[in-house]
Amino acid sequence: MSVQQKSVDTIRILSAEAIQKANSGHPGICIGAAPIGFELYSDFLRFSYKNPDWDNRDRFVLSAGHGSMLLYSLLHLFGFNVTMDDIKNFRQLGSKTPGHPEYGKTEGVETSTGPLGQGLANAVGMAVAEAHLAARFNKPGYNIVDHFTYCLCGDGCLEEGIGYEACSFAGTQKLGKLILLYDRNNVTIEGKIDGTFDEDIPTRFAAQGWQVIRVSDANNLFALKAAIKRAQSDLKRPSLIICQTVIGYGSPLADSADVHGAPMGEENLAKTKEFFGWTEQPFTVPADVKEYCKKIADSKLKYEREWNDLFDRYEKAYPVFAALYKQFMHGTHPDIKNIEGLFEFDKPEATRASGGKVLAKISPVMANIMSGSADLAPSTKTELKGAGYFSPENRLGRNIHYGIREHAMAAICNGIQLHGGLQALCSTFFSFADYMKAGIRMSALMNIPVIYVMTHDSIGVGEDGPTHQPMEQLISLRSIPNLKVFRPCDGRETAAAYVSALSGSSPTAIILTRQNLPQYPGTGLKALRGAYVLSDCEGTPDVILIGTGSEVELCMGARDILEGKGKKVRVVSMPCMEEFEKQSAEYKESVLPHNVRARVCVEAASHFAWYQYSGDCGEVVCMKTFGTSGPAKQLFEYFGFTKENVADAAERSISKVEALVKEIKNS
Repeated sequence: MSVQQKSVDTIRILSAEAIQKANSGHPGICIGAAPIGFELYSDFLRFSYKNPDWDNRDRFVLSAGHGSMLLYSLLHLFGFNVTMDDIKNFRQLGSKTPGHPEYGKTEGVETSTGPLGQGLANAVGMAVAEAHLAARFNKPGYNIVDHFTYCLCGDGCLEEGIGYEACSFAGTQKLGKLILLYDRNNVTIEGKIDGTFDEDIPTRFAAQGWQVIRVSDANNLFALKAAIKRAQSDLKRPSLIICQTVIGYGSPLADSADVHGAPMGEENLAKTKEFFGWTEQPFTVPADVKEYCKKIADSKLKYEREWNDLFDRYEKAYPVFAALYKQFMHGTHPDIKNIEGLFEFDKPEATRASGGKVLAKISPVMANIMSGSADLAPSTKTELKGAGYFSPENRLGRNIHYGIREHAMAAICNGIQLHGGLQALCSTFFSFADYMKAGIRMSALMNIPVIYVMTHDSIGVGEDGPTHQPMEQLISLRSIPNLKVFRPCDGRETAAAYVSALSGSSPTAIILTRQNLPQYPGTGLKALRGAYVLSDCEGTPDVILIGTGSEVELCMGARDILEGKGKKVRVVSMPCMEEFEKQSAEYKESVLPHNVRARVCVEAASHFAWYQYSGDCGEVVCMKTFGTSGPAKQLFEYFGFTKENVADAAERSISKVEALVKEIKNS
């Protein structure tokens, strides 16, 4: 047996042993696709195990993230900081080898995967970033950005709608340095896929503009090597390599769903080892395999050394470009809050229009922003004027036409952000955030600062009706841990939302209006604290009115009505609940003193998030139904979003407090 084949079998057995020890995992793909992973890491991937984040490394994405033990075995064999103890602790609490790959937890893991199709779209984003940065920085004889993005997917990734969206986009964009290795084993959890997924995959991908290559037996390392070389040779098209595999190859459960998502059992594991002639002790890498893989891993260190030498020469020849490259890849964001005119707004306008102005002022200062839209940039106002559109003919373009592919757009943005060097931003109508939820959630889980701009944020959409009027989307996004959700009330709060988005490490959703809103004195950087006193009274308020976005205007109008009746009123703008909750107890008390129990919370969206601030005597003026079609002004009146109704709610809340005080005195 050759040492190459022995290495493949080591990956198989090590993966199966770890899954059996954990009594949890997916052995089938790890065993069946082991030759694909080995061939890629041994003969093609350019990486530095001593510096896993080296800029010009090839990227590898395991889109079929349930096969995580395959990846951990490869990382262990090729020198990354994944020890045998880590392998033994597969899927255990606090382990570096979690059930699905997690970005930031394990060296060599480029992205968190598991929700099928997400990783594939991430890989597309990485290929976009590589193509754009190469066009931006490469010079004759100095290809400082020059690497491939490889992705391993399974049947499930291609069954998911996001897989189709992402592959269609990649083919249209002719991302020739993207290579997708398809583990075609024809089995999913429920069994054979002939009743669920029998389409002509080669024809589908050819129609989408991909080069299609077939490997009839993925156990044939020579055939795999030839296929990947062929894929690398066509830089005009992304490449799909269809690798025919057998799930759980060599085990008694091979070619069945029984080996997909559960340990094989000790008896079946023993028979699998017998099939492969395996006689080593558990969790042992044979000496010749260890030496062979280490030699390969060490030999690959030259790629980083050669690149460092190349960059040194590049820096001397093109110092301005080299400095900009360093800023893109490793620099800090400029202090954008001091951009001249960033907070200057002098007339009522929709916050989507304000956002467009803010982005126009930031874009020249942050030249690494790439902005895209799901066919709505003229409406969301997120086009970077004069920056061109990314295309096969113009890789320098900083705008992206994603087409009507919201789900893939979010995940592609994650890939762009993960690649490094670029700030990803994308936009659509807020009601379509549901199509993007999985991608947004992955941004938050990975703690990467993708910016999501969502416009047309309420019943203010008007005549388009309830299909386009977001109701539950705000509470849906606010429920995602680690996601900042800003709903600004005017231009200056919109500018603050961008400042926050571009000065942190977590993702941000900026929710903007279609209709015009007034500009208020006193807004601006205060919004970075999430909530603040916009308008106050002398002494202790009788009632606090809390609003976001367009409903701050209603709170200000209700204040005037209530003050006319002798009430002392405080108006609080709360553009970002998440940021407010991060503030000190003292600051939160200064904005919402606990002894002021008369409160009204106003937002033209779901009411669920607001009871934490309204308290036991407060009122909530929000939506409890879907919207309806009609002119926006009429809709606000129809659903009770008027200053008069807010004032009435305030008086009811004051009455509740007075009744409670009276009850306490009489008890």
